[in-house]
Amino acid sequence: MNSNFKHSANPSIRLATEHDVAKHKAELITLLQDSVHGGASVGFLPPLSTQDAAAYWDSVAEAIGHGSRWLWLAMDDRGIIGAVQLDLATRANALHRAEVCKLLVRSDARRQGLASLLMQTLESHARSNGRTTLVLDTRAGDPSEVVYARLGWLKSGEIPKYARSADGTLHETAFYFKLL
Repeated sequence: MNSNFKHSANPSIRLATEHDVAKHKAELITLLQDSVHGGASVGFLPPLSTQDAAAYWDSVAEAIGHGSRWLWLAMDDRGIIGAVQLDLATRANALHRAEVCKLLVRSDARRQGLASLLMQTLESHARSNGRTTLVLDTRAGDPSEVVYARLGWLKSGEIPKYARSADGTLHETAFYFKLL
């Protein structure tokens, strides 16, 4: 157990606004950089510059403002220690669907159940707002697959050579779904 996390206050999770993203942008940049530099397959390659991370969070704030994305922040006495997003389908025939994006847990807060707590919060909110078909993708073989399987997500398949890593290697990506 990570002693830093063990001695911090219980994390709280809340749905963020676009103003929250602006207010906590420095922490969100750090969270994203920590994840990417730690090897997470979340669409970026290391080294992730502060400018690129800032531009990403600006785009998230804009999507929240347009009502096409939800963002949950996990916070404790140290600040933001995790986040997860739900990208909402906006076409008329897809208003029941959404895609989980960028489940991030700060490296010093991992292996404490925070990823599961973030996902359970996301799923509960999605269900109560009529989003009953959720999908996500992750690099095949990553620890995240264990979390998703434990939470009842079903693997629908893998695509080879889907995502590139920092060393140029192409990896399989696993696709999951959950019907709420």
